Amino acid sequence: MTEEKNQESCGVSGCSKDSCEGCSSQNQSHSVPDFRVNQNAKSNVKKVIGIVSGKGGVGKSLVTGMLAVSMSKNNKKVGILDADITGPSIPKMFGIHEKAIADETGIIPLLTRNQMKVMSVNLLLEDEEAPVIWRGPVLANAVKQFWSDVNWGELDYLFIDMPPGTGDVPLTVFQSIPLDGIVIVTSPQDLVSMIVKKAYYMAMQMNIPVLGMIENMSYVTCPDCGKEINLFGESNLDEIAAETGLEILGRIPIDTAITGLINQERFEEFNGNFLQNAVEIMEKSLY
Repeated sequence: MTEEKNQESCGVSGCSKDSCEGCSSQNQSHSVPDFRVNQNAKSNVKKVIGIVSGKGGVGKSLVTGMLAVSMSKNNKKVGILDADITGPSIPKMFGIHEKAIADETGIIPLLTRNQMKVMSVNLLLEDEEAPVIWRGPVLANAVKQFWSDVNWGELDYLFIDMPPGTGDVPLTVFQSIPLDGIVIVTSPQDLVSMIVKKAYYMAMQMNIPVLGMIENMSYVTCPDCGKEINLFGESNLDEIAAETGLEILGRIPIDTAITGLINQERFEEFNGNFLQNAVEIMEKSLY
């Protein structure tokens, strides 16, 4: 596809001929060039779900891990693609410190104790604590290679832990990988409306279905009386759901048991049902 064609207007009023930045259409169907790359020849991934947020620090990796573990316990074949290249955390959550190897079929993902497949830049670095100081195009190409060069084998679900915001890497995932839907992660703070809407409008402009929202750090349960305490004040997620039409897939509390599993690198032992509704909706709506 020529550069000239790539820069054609999408045809929506207010959209410039050079890019779709600042496009006035936030809810209309948006026509974009097809930049998708082929998955590895040995891969057969049935459904791909992106876990996104408009800002960092809201718990995308936690939600990705919870969804993956919950779906695995439903006897699904699950993989996790850690697309947060500069801040990878998935391998450590599951106690994976080995290095990935490659053969004639491609890069082989590492396995968790319960046979979930994981690929992350940390599995390719000599020192997993070394910073990844790469510019945007290099980051974007790495993510595409995690789809095209990794032999995922047979998977029912591949969950992609996305970096925050709407920059190069999220855009590359949206354009290059055939997402079946995204889940927006947020927290009960004043910025929640802006956080959700940034991710929501980006998905709408890229024609990616939004499966719903998950609120992390929603509350903490008093160990003495069992009362739910809203540490960050009352959430306005219900209002955002009514405004956007998005479904609330779950609310995750602040829980020392959860953070303990992460710190001990035993997250596969997570046994909560906070996201059971999300798992059920995914199984029903995506098949």
